[in-house]
Amino acid sequence: MRYFFKMTKFILRSFITISLLAFVLVGCSDEKDENLPVDAPPVGIKLDTLIIGLNQPWGIEFVDDKILITEKSGILYSWDGKELTKVNGLPQFVSLGQGGLLDVCRHPLFETNRLIYFCGSTGSLSAASTTLYRGKLNENELTEVEKLFQATPQNNSGAHFGSRIAFDNSGKVYLSLGERGSMETAQQLENHNGCVIRLNDDGSIPADNPFVNTPNAKPEIWTYGHRNVQGMALNPITGDIWTHEHGPKGGDEVNILQKGANYGWPLASYGIDYNGDTITQDTFVAGTELPVYYWIPSIAPCGMSFYNADSIPQWKGNLFLGALAGKHVNRLILSQNKVLEEQRLLQNMARFRAVKAGDDGYLYMVTEQPGMLLRFQPE
Repeated sequence: MRYFFKMTKFILRSFITISLLAFVLVGCSDEKDENLPVDAPPVGIKLDTLIIGLNQPWGIEFVDDKILITEKSGILYSWDGKELTKVNGLPQFVSLGQGGLLDVCRHPLFETNRLIYFCGSTGSLSAASTTLYRGKLNENELTEVEKLFQATPQNNSGAHFGSRIAFDNSGKVYLSLGERGSMETAQQLENHNGCVIRLNDDGSIPADNPFVNTPNAKPEIWTYGHRNVQGMALNPITGDIWTHEHGPKGGDEVNILQKGANYGWPLASYGIDYNGDTITQDTFVAGTELPVYYWIPSIAPCGMSFYNADSIPQWKGNLFLGALAGKHVNRLILSQNKVLEEQRLLQNMARFRAVKAGDDGYLYMVTEQPGMLLRFQPE
C-alpha cells in the first residue's frame, strides 16, 4: 500500500491538472450529470494532491507534524508527508449506514498530555449510537483508551449519526449528534437525538450545562432541535462554537451555538421532505433560533473550519465547508457573524467530506469518490 501511494502521487497530480482544463467523471451517485468541468483553483492559490486511494475518509487532525485521517470503515491513519501508517489501539466501530469511525480531534493541550478524541457508531447492527472516546497517542499506538460518552437510545437505524468534535476556549469538549432519522425526537430532551452535547474533557458533565437540573432531561445536552450536524468549529475571533447541519431537501443551515437553545428541527425548516411532502409550513417559530445562513437547494455540507492564518491573507476570517452533493469547497466571507458572500471552489471535483485549516497556515480537504487528501497553499 505504501508503494502504491508513493508511486501514484505524481500520476494523480497530473490527473488533477488535466481535469482542471477538461471534464472528469466524479462518480457521485446522487447527481444525474456527472460529466462536468472542474473549476480551477482561485488565482494565486495552488492545489496540491497529497494522497489518493483513501477509502471513505471522514475526519482529519494535525499532530506532531503529521496528519491523522479517519476512514469510515474503522481505520485511523497517520501520514508523515510520505507514508500512511495505521494507528493501532482503536476500539471496534459498527459500519451501519452513515455510521462508522467519524471524526478525530486533538486535545487543546495535546503537546503535553498526548490526548486525542475520536467518535463514531458503536454497539451492534441492531443497537448502535454515536460514541465518544479519548486515548493517548504515542507514535502510531493509542493507549489508555476511554469511552467518555455514548448517545441514547441505541437502535438499528443507519441514519444521522452526526458527528464532529470541537473544544471551546475553556477546554470543554462538544460532540454533535444527528436525530437518527426520527424527526420528532430532536425536540425531546429525554434523549440525545438531534443535539450537541458538552462535557468536561474527562467526560464528566459540567455543572453549568443548561439542563442539569431539568427533570428527565439528558444533562449532557448543550443545544437541541438539530437534524444532522456534520460540521462544527471554534470561531477563533469570538470564541463561539459554530455548526452546520444537513437539511432535508433544501434547508442546510449554519448556526452559532447558544447555551440551551432550540434550533427548530422539525418545527421550522427551509426544506421539504425527499418525496416532496411538506414537513412544516414555518421557517421560524417562536422560541427557536434562526440560522446564520442556509442553502436551497441543499449542498450537503460536511466538515467546517475557520481560516485565521496569514499565509492566504484574502481568506483570513473566512469560514470553509465541504460539500458532498454540491461537490465543492464552500467559502463564506463573514462580517460580525453575517455572511457577506459565498464562493464555490473546485466545483464538480468530488464529494468534499472534511475541510480543516492546518497549523502551517494551509487549508486541507479530504474527498470521497475519489478518496483524496488535498491542500490549498499560496503559489
